[in-house]
Amino acid sequence: MKISLVLATLGRDSELLDFMNSLLLQTYKNFELIVIDQNRDGKIDNILGSYQALMDIQHVKVAFTGNARARDYGIGFARGRIVAFPDDDCAYDKDVLEKVVAEFSNRNHLAILVAGSYDFSATRFSIGVNSNKACYFNRYRMMGVEFTQFFDLQRVDRRQFHLDHDFGIGSKYSGAEGFEMLYRLLRAGGTAFYTPEIKIFHANKDQYQLGTSRMLLYSTGIGAYIRKFTNQHDIFILYYIVRKMFVAPVLKMALALIMLNPQKLAYSFCNLVGIWRGFLAYGKSEKCI
Repeated sequence: MKISLVLATLGRDSELLDFMNSLLLQTYKNFELIVIDQNRDGKIDNILGSYQALMDIQHVKVAFTGNARARDYGIGFARGRIVAFPDDDCAYDKDVLEKVVAEFSNRNHLAILVAGSYDFSATRFSIGVNSNKACYFNRYRMMGVEFTQFFDLQRVDRRQFHLDHDFGIGSKYSGAEGFEMLYRLLRAGGTAFYTPEIKIFHANKDQYQLGTSRMLLYSTGIGAYIRKFTNQHDIFILYYIVRKMFVAPVLKMALALIMLNPQKLAYSFCNLVGIWRGFLAYGKSEKCI
């Protein structure tokens, strides 16, 4: 079972080197790496060149930017049955691909597999939605984050297997491109399973590390994808309207006030404002948010 890793990259080199080294250590070798290179200065040419003889690499240079657009473009080069979208600043534990293949092989109807995101630690979670317990999940409790998701092209709805170019870094609405596609695939009937036993490492850039301005920016993607499905008269998205736009942020701000934590209060407030900004702006303007 061949795995296609579609990696969009811009502006990083040392972090990409760490990821490449983690691929060399994989116990499962039947994979290809498709690098969608958005750099204009050739800064990663030497890095990829040094690995060409060690693994199957397609180095595709493009003249556009945008994470979702690059990943979507990379799908067209994939020759594997399993497709994933690693970040250019993550790293795989040595048995990630071996365990991914085992899960898809052992679960006959599994279309989507989600790994745990760890802060370069075997026990401490990083960004995304994680849990200590393995579980099947649906669109009411979407797990992981885009760089921890693996897709079986023979089992997902191929009509829904694409990224919306309006979402993600470098697009109209920063963030949420992975959840937007995951929601569509789950809505189309895809079976999804999450396991923390598959470990993908990524520095923890969530919470306060983002800063309120970046949190405000990234939250627009959440509001925008909620509005997108609202416009499609998807009744199930009402759950996220209630949860993401009212209940959760209000509870978080109340807790911050009780704990006298102004940093958490500012973060939660900006999260709420960003979500509402994306929700109200979606489909009304071509201007980037």
